Amino acid sequence: MKVLIISDAWRPQVNGVVRTLEQTRHYLQMWGHQVNVIGPDQFPSLPMPGYHAIPLALFPGRRLAKMIKDFQPDTIHIATEGPLGLSARRFCMKNGLCFSSSYHTQFPEYLRLRLPVPLGISYAFLRWFHRRAVCTMVSTDSQMQVLKDRRFSKKIKLLHRKVTNIYTPSAAKTTKNTTFVCLLEIANFGLYLLFRTTLVDDNYIH
Repeated sequence: MKVLIISDAWRPQVNGVVRTLEQTRHYLQMWGHQVNVIGPDQFPSLPMPGYHAIPLALFPGRRLAKMIKDFQPDTIHIATEGPLGLSARRFCMKNGLCFSSSYHTQFPEYLRLRLPVPLGISYAFLRWFHRRAVCTMVSTDSQMQVLKDRRFSKKIKLLHRKVTNIYTPSAAKTTKNTTFVCLLEIANFGLYLLFRTTLVDDNYIH
């Protein structure tokens, strides 16, 4: 199967979305599928205001349409809601193509910390974006509940990353931009990982 993933977050960025997509591509290829990822590195771009590590593709519609047609995918996954995601959604709707989507991060809360945009407006945009997807994938039960509480469609699917947090010594004191050490158990494999990380505004944590 020819799988096309379209994402506003892709290499050389280093973040959770990119890592998730890298692993998705790895396993799909390992299972014999042909996978192509279209990211902002293939377009003229400008840094995202307030988050300069993420480039935003400029007017990608026409070139993106050609790339999709040239690849002739059997299935299309739109991973993000930025310029590439919007252009890909428009192309699919115009051409009667089905697509799946995913919800990776708490963008409305992240945006509200930087601009006076009400959460209701941001979530209304996200509901509009995802409602035509055959399914919207989330990675945690808490993310799924957030979308259900925000009246997203019932086509939300849980896609576990198989990681269970078992020890966070400073979790009770965690605030944004706090660096802490965490021990993870990789579910079903009997493996453990000790790492040091920094939380940012769009991480969703209870």
